[in-house]
Amino acid sequence: MLFILFLVGTSNYVDRNIIGVLLEPIKLEFGVSDAMLGLLSGLSFALFYATLGLPIARWADRGDRRLIITLALTAWSAMTMLCGVAQTFCQLALARVGVGAGEAGAIPPAQSLIADYYPPEKRGKAIGIYMLSSMAGYILGLVVGGWIAQTYGWRVAFLIVGAPGFALAIVTYLLVREPRYLPQFTVSSNTREKAFNTFRALLMKPSYRNIIYALTLYFLMSYGALVFTVPFMIRVHGLSVAQAGVIFGSASAVGAVIGSVLGGGLADRLAKKNIAWFARLPGWGLIMALPLYEIALVAPTAVSMGIVLTFAGILLTGVVPPMFAALHVVCGSARRATAVAIVFFFANLIGLGAGPVIAGYLSDYFAQFYGPAEGLRYALMIMMVTFVPCGIFMLRAARYLKADAED
Repeated sequence: MLFILFLVGTSNYVDRNIIGVLLEPIKLEFGVSDAMLGLLSGLSFALFYATLGLPIARWADRGDRRLIITLALTAWSAMTMLCGVAQTFCQLALARVGVGAGEAGAIPPAQSLIADYYPPEKRGKAIGIYMLSSMAGYILGLVVGGWIAQTYGWRVAFLIVGAPGFALAIVTYLLVREPRYLPQFTVSSNTREKAFNTFRALLMKPSYRNIIYALTLYFLMSYGALVFTVPFMIRVHGLSVAQAGVIFGSASAVGAVIGSVLGGGLADRLAKKNIAWFARLPGWGLIMALPLYEIALVAPTAVSMGIVLTFAGILLTGVVPPMFAALHVVCGSARRATAVAIVFFFANLIGLGAGPVIAGYLSDYFAQFYGPAEGLRYALMIMMVTFVPCGIFMLRAARYLKADAED
């Protein structure tokens, strides 16, 4: 079950993140600004991703999560392929809206399944393994997508990464089991609690609110700033699309593998003594990541930038499993998918939706005075500062985690 969900998550993040390595050729073909690229990679995707996530999560807390994931996977794969045949920038943006709508049914049901299958003392590591799919997809999008775009064009890249999703959807439906329908599982189902009462019960918990604040800022940076990393390498260090994809993809790969496994495992061990470590560990990790990313942006060469990004990526990906493990500590088993969807509503609509737009706008502004390369550098350096308040919110969540805990 975990392996299949890992593959589904990889497809999710490939189709979502391949846009990052394709921004420069899209910019050249359609002649748009960085702010418009931010709208394409952020708001156009996040709008339906965030709004559809809540009703789909309510369905997931009551119904067959296997069916939901299968339908969502089929939808986002089809819309990704449509991106490859778009003839105008507007058509491409609309297709990205469709990708976001499909992917709204991915992470909340998947995390809900994992939390039901794994006990609390193993949940951090299990979520860490699942969250490796985000980096696997990110890396495939950068490296494979970059090579395809360099060799055959950006349209073919969309078509090739979208196609495997249809076969994976069949595998998912045939092999994943919904524990609510298995006699050996005793999983509660949120069939009676009204939506308002669910939202109220979650938002009344200060730990849960602080996790929302933290993840929103995390997405603002990780999907707002980092989506421009490949364009930054192309403009500042003179790399090709494929070269930038390989360097950033390799750095992300090493950082993701080490960070996700160690972050989840270390959080599980520390939380056995004090459950507050599920929130405390990512709090300090996020604050420590700031200087590393700032150093990477002023590195003299692309290779040295990649080395620093590797260590920064260990911290960036290592904080995610305990952040979601902390969420599952306080949400209650009958509200798991809804709790994740509420977080992603704010994180995607504000973080993913506004993050690339803010980064693109700052880049366009500074480019008037310093040129497109240095303008993007200053924009990214400003965006990285969000690491600090993000970490502070997780440290605040740690204070209330034990009191807010719910089975």
